Amino acid sequence: MAMFEELRKTGGKLKMAVPRGALLGEVLDLLDQVGVDTSGARSDSRSLVFDGGEIMLVTMRPSDVPTYVSAGAADIGITGKDVLLEQEDRPVYELVDLGIGACRMVLATQKGDVAPSEHQRRLGMMKIATKYKRIAEQYFAEQGRQVELVEVKGSIELAPLVGLADGIVDLVATGRTLTENNLEVREEILSSTGRLVANRVSYRIRREEVDGLADRLREVVEKPAGES
Repeated sequence: MAMFEELRKTGGKLKMAVPRGALLGEVLDLLDQVGVDTSGARSDSRSLVFDGGEIMLVTMRPSDVPTYVSAGAADIGITGKDVLLEQEDRPVYELVDLGIGACRMVLATQKGDVAPSEHQRRLGMMKIATKYKRIAEQYFAEQGRQVELVEVKGSIELAPLVGLADGIVDLVATGRTLTENNLEVREEILSSTGRLVANRVSYRIRREEVDGLADRLREVVEKPAGES
């Protein structure tokens, strides 16, 4: 309730849904460069809402960003392309590819295992563990491959090691976690970076403000390295 009380006090400022976790540091660095005050969000405060000057920053899990933005609880937000694809039923406008948080969604199996196509030929349907059921389902359906998907929320790398699944579909950045769990990438499904998105109604009503911020972020993102 405290979070919504704070939001009600923000007046006419744009509300931006900001992802906690791995993306947060890069998001705040970008916002700093366009004049948004991120000091509150960088503090040790347990608050979820911070005054950024021209906008209010509302921190949440990356997977919650489309929910808040599509419902109008936030006017704009930043989250990964993977989240947007997995939640295609939550309509938002995608405005800018921010180029941050780059990672890949891959199909991985244990090292030394037969290739997925050979495994499937020998045994029929493969069993794949994933947190991204919609993306995985679409990927295999487009290839005409039959798989049984097992939805896992926790440490997905465990699934092939204990026999729950033949492989996993998951996000990787450096690939270190896969290596440490004796897994290797077999197929790349898609690449993902952080995106700026907007609520459809907010974009129509406050287009000048939203486009202004989007243009400033785009300018920072597209600026050649080393240029001040």
